[in-house]
Amino acid sequence: MNDSQSTDEIDAREHRQGPVFAKGDLVPDTTHDQRLLDRRGPVEWLHMDPWRVLRIQAEFVDGFGSLAEVGPAVSVFGSARSRPGSPEYDMAEQLGAALVANGYAVITGGGPGCMEAANKGALLAGGVSVGLGIELPFEQRMNDYVNLGVEFRYFFVRKTMFVKYACGFVVLPGGFGTMDETFEALTLVQTGKVTSFPVVLIGSAFWGGLVEWIRETLVATGKIASADLALIQVVDDVERAVEIIRRTDPQRRNGTEL
Repeated sequence: MNDSQSTDEIDAREHRQGPVFAKGDLVPDTTHDQRLLDRRGPVEWLHMDPWRVLRIQAEFVDGFGSLAEVGPAVSVFGSARSRPGSPEYDMAEQLGAALVANGYAVITGGGPGCMEAANKGALLAGGVSVGLGIELPFEQRMNDYVNLGVEFRYFFVRKTMFVKYACGFVVLPGGFGTMDETFEALTLVQTGKVTSFPVVLIGSAFWGGLVEWIRETLVATGKIASADLALIQVVDDVERAVEIIRRTDPQRRNGTEL
């Protein structure tokens, strides 16, 4: 920056991926996920896909190695847009603390909003607070309440970690990302890819319409079985959510305290 250039003229964009940090014009225009999935452009890109496998493999290795000793954990999802002091934020913070009090680490996407709140509750309660970050077109840094963080380039690698190292999901109100994670978990349970894996939605006022649509449309038209509704449990308080997690945890159910 020369002396005549004001700070207002500086490009404030930032991008972080692992050890690499870029600002301004050096921020890439696309993400690794986008480049992997985009079939447009020169055919030379096709021949780069085999090399991407090595990067994907490295992400799996980093994730497995970093999280292998976390211990019993619960993945918590919810909106990145929930503001501190909002009912959703406060409930997520209470949830993080309650999970730690019951012997669980807390895993979130590491971002702001409900993720930050759950990490905050876990950290201030003296527990393990995990953040699994993701490369996005816009900067979303890891929140300040994560004491174990892993950054990912690829969504599908990150999603594997959410499931592999958790014994259940607790979901607060959220948007497309929250819906994606919720329905992926439900699909894995429905198809038997994971077992003893509760999916608990907090907030009947928020989730009630969705559950009703599933009942009145998906079940009614035979798209899913009526028994599949039992895969979703809707509650309105933290205590009930934690109780469901404890009850369905194989270690708890077998009489083994964590």
